Amino acid sequence: MKTLQTDCLVVGYGLAGAAYALMAARKGLRVMVLTSEAPPTGANSDWAQGGIIFHEEGDMTQLKEDIIRASDYTANPEAVETLAQFGPETVRDFLISQLNVPFDTEDSGALKYTREGGHSTKRIIFSKDTTGHSILTQAHQAVEAEPNITIVPNAMAIDLLTLSHNSLNPLDKYRPLTCFGTYFLDLNTKETVAVVAKKTVLATGGAGQVYLNTTNQKSAVGGGIAMAYRVGARVIDMEYVQFHPTAFTKKNCPAFLISEAVRGEGGVLVNANGTPFMEGKHELAHLAPRDIVARGIQEEMAMRGDTCVYIDLSSRSTDFIKDRFPTIYRRCLEYGVDISKDPIPVSPAAHYLCGGIHTTMKGRTNIRHLNAIGECACTGLHGANRLASTSLLECIVGARLTAEADTEEIVDNQFSLPEVRPWRSPEAKASTTLIKQDFALIQNTMWNYVGLVRSRHRLERARRILKELKAEVNQFYAGYRLNRPLLELRNALQTAQMIVFAAALNPVSKGSHYVTSDTEEPPKAPVTQKV
Repeated sequence: MKTLQTDCLVVGYGLAGAAYALMAARKGLRVMVLTSEAPPTGANSDWAQGGIIFHEEGDMTQLKEDIIRASDYTANPEAVETLAQFGPETVRDFLISQLNVPFDTEDSGALKYTREGGHSTKRIIFSKDTTGHSILTQAHQAVEAEPNITIVPNAMAIDLLTLSHNSLNPLDKYRPLTCFGTYFLDLNTKETVAVVAKKTVLATGGAGQVYLNTTNQKSAVGGGIAMAYRVGARVIDMEYVQFHPTAFTKKNCPAFLISEAVRGEGGVLVNANGTPFMEGKHELAHLAPRDIVARGIQEEMAMRGDTCVYIDLSSRSTDFIKDRFPTIYRRCLEYGVDISKDPIPVSPAAHYLCGGIHTTMKGRTNIRHLNAIGECACTGLHGANRLASTSLLECIVGARLTAEADTEEIVDNQFSLPEVRPWRSPEAKASTTLIKQDFALIQNTMWNYVGLVRSRHRLERARRILKELKAEVNQFYAGYRLNRPLLELRNALQTAQMIVFAAALNPVSKGSHYVTSDTEEPPKAPVTQKV
């Protein structure tokens, strides 16, 4: 088996992974980045439309209050304080000065600001409606020009290496629980390769694809969280799955994100009759925190028997809409909706995982030398519900603090990296049809029973379905040669089970976790999707 070696191994090439790689490499460390895609990457951060918080010093107190209020008063104060403290200089130094991200500006050259749901003021800078893509493009260009970074494309992580399980030295099992790299599948050669590293950084993103309807990229199945859990990492807050209120919804058309910035710039949520319905549900109406807006939309749809609601942008001129939201305008037009004239049909979809691998703001997990940053990590910053435009900021602040801490530890300490136990894999080929069927069962189960509204009965049904499926998938996984669909199925099922387990243990409705009593009416017939 081929074995590679580096100082820092990064699994994932979205904004958190790219930012960490660049920051660590510029401090003199050798960095290797594994990405399951052929760049440009299929990361969720590439699809982030709205923007990133860039607050003034005098706004710090109010920003912290907004984050905590949006979290339903469950956010970790230490994480909130750290983000507010390090956010402005990290945006200024890294994104603006080093990467030269093309943020929108006024004629005077000053940055433009917008407002999104849950924010008490305009504090978000943006690049049209493709902020994530603009940032990630600049970050990738810088990464690819950095000689201390090696990018390994079409490489899908399988499992983490730990001294107790994967070292050839039998005495290593007596040492503290320690990570020293990962196995990955080369998607081109189909061979399994090991990477041995002093520091392993998981930056694998979210898990929206465990749900039937989502704004996430196809690879977002919670892979990093599942791998970390399998080797004993602490995982928390998995019940807090944030559903974005406004995904494009039209029959026979794909769902895609309609940025919260559309409402921040004057869009109003209305029903099929054109009547606004969020007034009275929250003081911020259609700009309320996402969990409240999402449930408000679902209630309106259920009451009227509709499949969607609408965003009315008629208060804005055609020129403004085309200039501010060019990508959303073009994408909607592809599916027959001219947003300069027509209201945008929308409904909620799984969007962001507020929970994940428990870490400090320096990325530290309970496993030595294993770090996690970005959406797969959980510092407690978001609590039960994420405030809009905090995610990209969390990526770069977490990457910065983790890279700084790793550099200090690697410089100050000696690392003894062991030889790796070879990977063994069967030769039989798995059935693509069976994998697709199992994946569809996960998505439908999660959507119908572990969605916006949950109950003990729904969660118990989901638990039984996934438990039975787990036994079959484990046997399936052990008997066949590895491929990408099989690895994604295994990780998606593990992630889904963690969400169900956490939701069942928490009887208190907070933020994105909304629980009803078991005296509710029986759920409607499940919505299913063809394989």
